[in-house]
Amino acid sequence: MTVTIIVGGFWGDEGKGKIISYIAYSEDPFIIARGGVGTNAGHTVVFEGKQYGLRMIPSGFTSKKSRLLIGAGVLADPEIFLKEIKETGCSDRIGLDFHTGIIETQHKEADKKDKHLSEKLGTTGTGCGPANEDRARRVLKLAKDVHELQPYLTDVSKEINEAIDSGKNVVIEGTQGTMLSLFHGTYPFVTSKDVSASQFCSDVGIGPTKVDEVIIVFKAFMTRVGAGPMPGTLSDKEMQLRGWTEHGTVTGRERRSAPIDFDVARKAIRLNGATQIALTKLDIICPKIAGADSAESLTPKALEFIANVEKETGIPVTFVGTGPEAEALIDLRKEKL
Repeated sequence: MTVTIIVGGFWGDEGKGKIISYIAYSEDPFIIARGGVGTNAGHTVVFEGKQYGLRMIPSGFTSKKSRLLIGAGVLADPEIFLKEIKETGCSDRIGLDFHTGIIETQHKEADKKDKHLSEKLGTTGTGCGPANEDRARRVLKLAKDVHELQPYLTDVSKEINEAIDSGKNVVIEGTQGTMLSLFHGTYPFVTSKDVSASQFCSDVGIGPTKVDEVIIVFKAFMTRVGAGPMPGTLSDKEMQLRGWTEHGTVTGRERRSAPIDFDVARKAIRLNGATQIALTKLDIICPKIAGADSAESLTPKALEFIANVEKETGIPVTFVGTGPEAEALIDLRKEKL
């Protein structure tokens, strides 16, 4: 039995959806539960030839057996939630906590009209900040108050803790990235709550002593959407030359790119108590390994990159992403370099 948390190490967009979807379809955990903020986080999953841009449903929907849960600490937009249930076909195994917060139209309107949020901070306009503000004031509507959500309501904390006590495997899926944490990130250019592993425990209702592994996801280069500092940010021309040009899943905005800053990486590992690293998009740095699914396919350049990440961080790289598909991944837990 293991309880594993998946957390982003930079400013989001690290490829958490890919790692979670791989673990889900290859291992079929008993429960996959989503913590994090809300619909301002987009996880891209490419599975069996189809691409999904998910903002509510756990990326672990790729397992046909896992129970999918959304914790009380998360914000839900009922329209997006119900839409994604249809897209992923998971209506018979998805559950939403009674106390999950609800994003309403007024929250989205406030997010877009507030110049501090939309212009200075560059928020997504999805209403998460204003909704969390209402939650802090104790006036936010909860899932139990929304008629359309009644068939999906459950006590997420109870379900997860009973599964753990029964020796079942549980995966907790985080959103955003550690450097967007309200408490520990690049304030004020952050999201509206903490997004570290300890917060995800609270979001889904388990104690920290129940956690066995924390997998921190690092991309082979850093990216950031919207305003705020990121050390080593490259010029547009240099980004294009390196092939590091990307766009955000939720907003479609262009991401800024930079080489990995290991001071940032070590801080994220410290804040999350990370025990292993999932390194994604190594195929962008080392194109010859694109699509590889075995350690034997790693080139000397790729092996050197991995070895340097492990040397600089002090924890092992256990997953290597080699392409956008969930299947394009090398699981180093099963292979030796």
